[in-house]
Amino acid sequence: MKVLGINAIYHDPSAALVVDGVVVAAAEEERFSRRKHGKRPLPWSAWELPELSAAWCLEEAGIRPEELDAVAYSFDPALMGTPEESGLFDDGDVMRKKYAEMAPDFLAHALPGLDPAKVRFVKHHVAHAASAGLAAPARAGLRDNSVLVLDGRGEAHSHLAGRYRDGQLEVLAGQALPHSLGLMYEDLTDHLGFLRSSDEFKVMAMASYGKPRFVGALSEFIRATDDGGFRTDKIDYTEFAPRLGKGEQWTEAHADLAASVQQRLEEVLIDLASWVHAQTGDKVLTLAGGTALNCVANTRILAESPFEEVWVQPAAGDAGTALGAALHVARELGEETQPMPGAALGRGWTDEEIEQVLITASIDYERPDDVAEAVAEVLADNGIVAWFQGRSEFGPRALGRRSLMAHPGFEGNLERMNDVKGREQFRPVAPMVLLERAPDIFSRGPIPSPYMLFVHDVAPEWRDKIPTVTHVDGTARIQTIDPEVDPLVHRMISAFERRTGLPIVVNTSLNTAGRPMVDDPRDALECFGSAPVDLLAIGPFVVRRPRATPRPA
Repeated sequence: MKVLGINAIYHDPSAALVVDGVVVAAAEEERFSRRKHGKRPLPWSAWELPELSAAWCLEEAGIRPEELDAVAYSFDPALMGTPEESGLFDDGDVMRKKYAEMAPDFLAHALPGLDPAKVRFVKHHVAHAASAGLAAPARAGLRDNSVLVLDGRGEAHSHLAGRYRDGQLEVLAGQALPHSLGLMYEDLTDHLGFLRSSDEFKVMAMASYGKPRFVGALSEFIRATDDGGFRTDKIDYTEFAPRLGKGEQWTEAHADLAASVQQRLEEVLIDLASWVHAQTGDKVLTLAGGTALNCVANTRILAESPFEEVWVQPAAGDAGTALGAALHVARELGEETQPMPGAALGRGWTDEEIEQVLITASIDYERPDDVAEAVAEVLADNGIVAWFQGRSEFGPRALGRRSLMAHPGFEGNLERMNDVKGREQFRPVAPMVLLERAPDIFSRGPIPSPYMLFVHDVAPEWRDKIPTVTHVDGTARIQTIDPEVDPLVHRMISAFERRTGLPIVVNTSLNTAGRPMVDDPRDALECFGSAPVDLLAIGPFVVRRPRATPRPA
């Protein structure tokens, strides 16, 4: 069976392909269109499809549209009520519903040869659930798990709690709109001067600088209920801190508000997870939905809920619903689906293809004996490296495929990296660490942690050694590097450790502010040419900047 998954209705449009139960490709439209998040989640953009990523998925597998057995669309307009019924009173929902109903014809136009009758609608939160519960690794041969989905909204709900048994989802609870933890957090994002449905991670970063002094008052507005759901009453955030415009300087009150909402969100999530565990008794909880990208909350769920393990799908936001929808429909068609093989599901290039791009660009390049050693040498000299290797990542995190890397041992490198990317100085950067060394340095979060979706406490004796990646609250959002999974990255960090004594390098996404992550070789050259980066490691080749970039003390 060949099933193409499509996410299009809100934001982060994406496509994923499942063939004979195996995930073979998945990519976000932004990587092709070079438009951040693919589009804005506005009613009149609901018709826009991930045409480029869908076409690539089919091309990657050598499949023509007419050969597809099904197309799974991660939204079911039949389940969407009126703006009044949802309680959101968003008249744009009328347009969203109409465009979703027309999606089969739109898809047939975008993918010539596709039969519109092959398009199946999948409930949004079921698609999210499948992207976690069906994609999660098997444990001791068993794939049963509990699942918790939380985001801004689906057709009529903002939450799903359930469990998977033998690949079948049993829904245990669902919170109806207008109550939504995701929309509540989006409102705060907007209040703090950031872009709604885009910059929520900035609020999480700001929260580390504040004190949760408003959490008592907020508890009246944000609370779990005893039926597995919750309530989010309307909050007037101006009672706690004045509204910020874009680019305006935040104050202690704003940081305290962010910290208070973040803490209250964490507390409610722990309550919801504990309720699910009381129903299922499972050892493993899988998470999806945009809220599952909140790595601080994920760690608290692991540490304070009854579950022994928490697994988060790397593309947990709406992009991941393309994957989940495809897996769900493949199951409906009788396939025995397999766990996702990892996050490296996007485009990749051969050495010959990369070299031809370099030749076409008329740029000086070299092929060192070992690109890992060449990169380690530059990093040890406190240079910045753009790293472009293998298939690109599915999801918002740079996971050693499209990364900017630096030395973690210089305090000034945090400001330096944020300057390179053109972003706010309160934003943290993350460490990539050798898997076998991680337990010596990091605690509280899970190890292994391959997808950078949890925070870990940095051991006190290491905080001064790796100040670039130690956040203001003494934590770090780590990615562990397994030599069996990422041998090249592991070899590079090992070479860096031999030179510096540090089994860690700085890792942040290979892009600059407001632009999607680099995806193809041309993107990499454009980023390297416009940003103060010392070395581009692209496949087995390196491109060096003729003059070294300034080094902070």
